[in-house]
Amino acid sequence: MRIDAANWSGEGTFTQVLLEQLKTVPAVVAIRVEDAPATRSDADYNFISNEIFVSFTKKLFKKGMTLPELEAVLTAAPDIGAPDYSDEGMLQYLRTERIIPPYQTRGYKLVELVRVYNANVRRPFDRQIGR
Repeated sequence: MRIDAANWSGEGTFTQVLLEQLKTVPAVVAIRVEDAPATRSDADYNFISNEIFVSFTKKLFKKGMTLPELEAVLTAAPDIGAPDYSDEGMLQYLRTERIIPPYQTRGYKLVELVRVYNANVRRPFDRQIGR
């Protein structure tokens, strides 16, 4: 399996859990993870947005797995569960966590958004901008 994390900062606990689960799926042959431009930080919260692109094995002219089939595998994983949103081209997970730092400093909310795409399919936005 190939994993390309060159454009990912490494932030996001749920993203890491999701990547570890994807590594165990035999039909996934390549993973690319990137920071999404929506990531931002403020005094009261941190918003982490990551995108994961997966490539599936191919058997002659049929994919070894589809995104809905991957959704079923990830939903069955106890640390992942069902996505908050899914369609034929994307799975989306949104997780929140309250972070309380030591020494009685003010806490903040960590919001993590992860979108999983099929890397072999062009997104509608890519077609609009000519990618």
